[in-house]
Amino acid sequence: MRLLLIRHGQTPSNLKHLLDTAEPGPGLTSLGQEQAAALPDALAPERIDVLYASTLVRTQLTAAPLAASTGLEVRVRAGIRELTAGDLEMRGDDEAAHTYMRTAFAWSAGDVRLRMPGGENGEEALARFDAVVAEAHADGAQTVAMVSHGAAIRMWVAARADNVDIDYAARHPLANTGIVTLAGSPDEGWRALLWEGGSVGPLPHTPGPDDPTGSAVPTP
Repeated sequence: MRLLLIRHGQTPSNLKHLLDTAEPGPGLTSLGQEQAAALPDALAPERIDVLYASTLVRTQLTAAPLAASTGLEVRVRAGIRELTAGDLEMRGDDEAAHTYMRTAFAWSAGDVRLRMPGGENGEEALARFDAVVAEAHADGAQTVAMVSHGAAIRMWVAARADNVDIDYAARHPLANTGIVTLAGSPDEGWRALLWEGGSVGPLPHTPGPDDPTGSAVPTP
C-alpha cells in the first residue's frame, strides 16, 4: 500500500506556535486555504483510492479540495488526530514545546508507557493511528491519503518506518501541507519514500526539533 501522510494547512495557532490539539480546533488562515487548494494539483500524479481526515476542523478543511477533485468521500477518524497536549494545551513557550516533542519521540523510541502530562500515553497514540492505517489496508486500497497533523505524523513515521530514525524525524518538521510518502503494510512494515517531495535522507534544517508546528510556509 502507498500511504500519503499530509499535514493540514496553516492555522492561526500555527502562527503563534501554540500547542492547540483539542477538538474541534481552529480553521485555516487565508494562506492555509490556499495551501489546501493547491493539494489537488500537487497530488495529481497519485491515484488516490481512499481519503481520510482527522476529527479536527483544520484537517477536514484541508482535505475538502482534494475530495472535490477526486470525488472521494472524506473518512473522518479520531485515530489520526493530533497528539493530545493535555496540561500543555495552548501553551507556546519553549519548555512546553520541548516536553511535548520529547514525549512524542520517546514513544517512537519504544517508551510507550510514558504519558504526555495530563494526556495520552504512547500505547494509546500509536494504537489509534495504527488502527486507521490497518482499516485502510484491510479495505484493499492501493493508495491512501490521510490528512493529519505534524507531531502525530512525525512520531508515527519514526516509530513505524524502518528507514526513518528519531533523529531524522526530530530534525525535519513538516511544513503546512507537507507530505510524507510511505510504502508497505501493517504486517510487513513501512518504508518512507519521500519527505516533503525529497528522497528520505539529509534535508535542509530550519525549525528546531522542539517545534511541533514546523515552519510556516511564506506567502507567495
